[in-house]
Amino acid sequence: MARLDQATYLRYIHDESRRFHDVLAACDPGAPVPSCPDWQADDLLWHLGEVQHFWTWVVINRPKAPDEYDAPERPGDHAGLLSFHDQQYVALVDALRSAEATDEAWTWSQDHTVGFILRRQAHEALIHRRDAELAAGTLTPFPADLAADGVDEVLDVMYGGCPPWGEFSPLPHYVRVDLTDTGDRVWVQLGHFHGTDPEGITHDEDDIHVVADPGVEPDAVISGTAEAVNARIWRRADGAETHLAGSLEIVDRFRAVIHQPIL
Repeated sequence: MARLDQATYLRYIHDESRRFHDVLAACDPGAPVPSCPDWQADDLLWHLGEVQHFWTWVVINRPKAPDEYDAPERPGDHAGLLSFHDQQYVALVDALRSAEATDEAWTWSQDHTVGFILRRQAHEALIHRRDAELAAGTLTPFPADLAADGVDEVLDVMYGGCPPWGEFSPLPHYVRVDLTDTGDRVWVQLGHFHGTDPEGITHDEDDIHVVADPGVEPDAVISGTAEAVNARIWRRADGAETHLAGSLEIVDRFRAVIHQPIL
């Protein structure tokens, strides 16, 4: 699947962050966030502003690691949180606009470029915009191209990444994800992850990797619009608008991997 270009990611970081602001500006600050059960609306507002503050520092100070990063202090009220968030997304867009996607930058992934930050922060803003809308009880559509890219990103990066201290052992089982409105297809191979992390903890668990079309019939197919699939994988929707075909056992194994909580 082709990535979106830098200008498009920048536009979406801005537009999704602005929509996030507008929703929460009109929302009860104490409203529960259904998709983030421990949070109220103001906690969500603080979270995205804090995340964007951090990545702005990383981009401006690239390629330094954030060892000297000073975390901001949380504002004390709803108005302060709204103002803080506005400052952060504008600063993030400005910092990213002044950089090249190929520039070296610290990231927590194996992709140490500004391009990784561009893509990740567009999806961070999109998914938290949906969280804000769930808290406020009003939903608006996802942009189809961003949602399609988001399906690939969440499966490949958020669930399918492999740290250097671990190893992915593939199995001959595949799930194909068909996005009915954009025509994109994402192939996922099931497998097993094992390794010992830097803290000495041993990991031995089922895993997935996004792969190129292997030229075989998939064991299962999950289909739906890019928005429906992206929201479902992020556990921001119930999956009623997606369709399953093929081996339900393989689907269940796929689900077991992606049903781990991520924010």
